[in-house]
Amino acid sequence: MPTEKPYPSSRRTPPDVSIVMPCLNEALSLGPCVAVAQEALRVLNARHGLTGEVVVADNGSTDGSQALARKLGARVVGVPRRGYGAALSAGFGAAKGRYLVMGDSDGSYDFLDAVPMVEELMRGADLCMGSRFKGGIAPGAMPWKNRYIGNPVLTGILNILFNTKIDDAHCGLRALTRRAFERLRLNGSGMEFASEMVIKAALLKFEIAEVPTTLSPDLRDRPPHLRPWRDGWRHLRYLFMLSPLWSFIVPAGAIGAISLTVLLFAAAEWAGLTPPNGIFGNYWTILAGAGLTLSHLAMLMGITAQFYGVQSGYRQPGRITSRLAPVLTLETMLLSGVAVLTIGIVALAAITVFWSAHGFQAIGSVLPAVAGTALMTIGVQNMLGGFLLAVVCNNEAALLRGRSEPETVEPAQETPVAKAS
Repeated sequence: MPTEKPYPSSRRTPPDVSIVMPCLNEALSLGPCVAVAQEALRVLNARHGLTGEVVVADNGSTDGSQALARKLGARVVGVPRRGYGAALSAGFGAAKGRYLVMGDSDGSYDFLDAVPMVEELMRGADLCMGSRFKGGIAPGAMPWKNRYIGNPVLTGILNILFNTKIDDAHCGLRALTRRAFERLRLNGSGMEFASEMVIKAALLKFEIAEVPTTLSPDLRDRPPHLRPWRDGWRHLRYLFMLSPLWSFIVPAGAIGAISLTVLLFAAAEWAGLTPPNGIFGNYWTILAGAGLTLSHLAMLMGITAQFYGVQSGYRQPGRITSRLAPVLTLETMLLSGVAVLTIGIVALAAITVFWSAHGFQAIGSVLPAVAGTALMTIGVQNMLGGFLLAVVCNNEAALLRGRSEPETVEPAQETPVAKAS
């Protein structure tokens, strides 16, 4: 095996491309992976004059993987924090290239497939995904439950929640620019790192490309680190964590609409506009009051999550968020909360007066009491929500101050690459 890099590189200038491999006891498969990665760098140099490096992000191997990687000419980065995402994040952080390629070190991916990925980045893409379903999956390379259930379902949910058009959201071979990596602020430590990258790229309106890749059976003599059910849940959890629209706001709207409908029917019956003993009775009215307060709370949580994403830099403020920001100041939230709370208190006080004036006899409808209680609860929630929003937005009274014009990602200025016909 050669001890020097067999592809052009300069010690004086940073490399253009960094191929990063997470590694945990992969001595059996690491050699072929590094060799193919170096071949991919030679191709990129021959076509575009790009230099490169191979970075092995080692997660604490005990089988000599580190020494083998150095012998083959790769640069080893020790990563004490365990996990697929932790290794890749550390590897990307230590990489010197402006184009970053990630791929497993188990021999399942052909790093020559990364050549068109880097070319897509040179054309202006921020992130380039691989598609194993378009490139081909060799027999035995992917378990049937992953191929026909896990990947299609999770990819489909991601496309629906974040309006993407990714064919294979969990392909482990992909490339992105350094600027994109820095803007994404990835923090997932496990396999959910793959979903986090795509989700945040979609939220930031990055240009996402996709090219075919192949998947082969890995070269290891042990089971893979992937745990389908555990890691599948971690992916699914991340999808909904980063989608407050579907996790909070849509359910809040549905619950609120149903609750208001029930309360309107109850109000019409109480006012004598409809016959008594109609569709909804007192129990439904009580449930509707609870549903209305729950809807308001979920809506506040969803808005807070949206603002947190913008404030953290991985989400751009949309039209609705930008319009709400000047209105949802801490002062307006407090004043509106006090106003709604006061109305609720007055309503309950009026009910008490009416009740005492009629000898404390049972009142036929619980609607007034439910409405007053719901208004009091919503008022308090509004005031507390105002403080929470202010805390999320760095203790600013005016939310998203200075964030109305988000920074845009400009692709690196590179020599244009013509698209293949």
